[in-house]
Amino acid sequence: MTNQTLILIQCRDAIGLVAHVSSIITKHQLNITTMREYVDDVNQQFFLRVVCNGISPNISDLEKDLQEHLPANATVRINPPHQKKLVILVTKEYHCLADILVRHFFKSLNASVLAIIGNYDRLQGFSEKFDIPFHLVSHENKTKEQFEAELIQAISPYDTDYIILAKFMRILSPSFVATFENKLINIHHSFLPAFIGASPYRQAHTRGVKIIGATAHFVTNDLDEGPIIVQQTKRINHSYDVARLITAGQEIEKAVLSEAIQLLTEDKVMLHGNKTVVFE
Repeated sequence: MTNQTLILIQCRDAIGLVAHVSSIITKHQLNITTMREYVDDVNQQFFLRVVCNGISPNISDLEKDLQEHLPANATVRINPPHQKKLVILVTKEYHCLADILVRHFFKSLNASVLAIIGNYDRLQGFSEKFDIPFHLVSHENKTKEQFEAELIQAISPYDTDYIILAKFMRILSPSFVATFENKLINIHHSFLPAFIGASPYRQAHTRGVKIIGATAHFVTNDLDEGPIIVQQTKRINHSYDVARLITAGQEIEKAVLSEAIQLLTEDKVMLHGNKTVVFE
């Protein structure tokens, strides 16, 4: 977006909002190329994502004009940082991390991976092949509070936009989640809300399901119940044992997490309570 202006608006719904915003953008000599809006009629909330050709010479004046013509307490963001900064948390599974690092290496991720933090050292050698710092923060022989304090200490210097839990198999405390509010992105290996918690593929096999899936979502204090960003499914049949379910599921997990990261780095996801508005 080197020669574009991106505007994100979230506010109470009202008559004429699109007209007001369009008029203000025109006043500032910008040409709208994409405008996507959504109205939540139940909660009377308005969401807008606008891409314009050209760069506003005075973003503060543009923001002021928009705020003056929008309902009170409107959220207006203009030109958020284009390339997002990521920190990746891992445990032992490599498939999601590998997908992210390959995309990062070939510059198709639209984000910069600043560091990888693991509670085991199994993925350290692999991470270092991509010249990305790896920090080992073990949870063993520590209280949850001690472990999370060290985790926060490792993450904080990087001033990250998002923290990607790429199969990071630890349940995080409310205080940790609050420290990185709206920044924690998890990939869960089931089609939520089905099979919350551990061993979802084994749960799915026991239940005899005919569809498996994966879910990328924001992390909240409720386990695996945060706002959903992306979900995908795959049809299966009775011949799938647990091992085959896991193999098939890992392919879905990679695809879902990759799509979620892309949407986030393109500023196409807006939070709305325990839901998201996703301008795909």
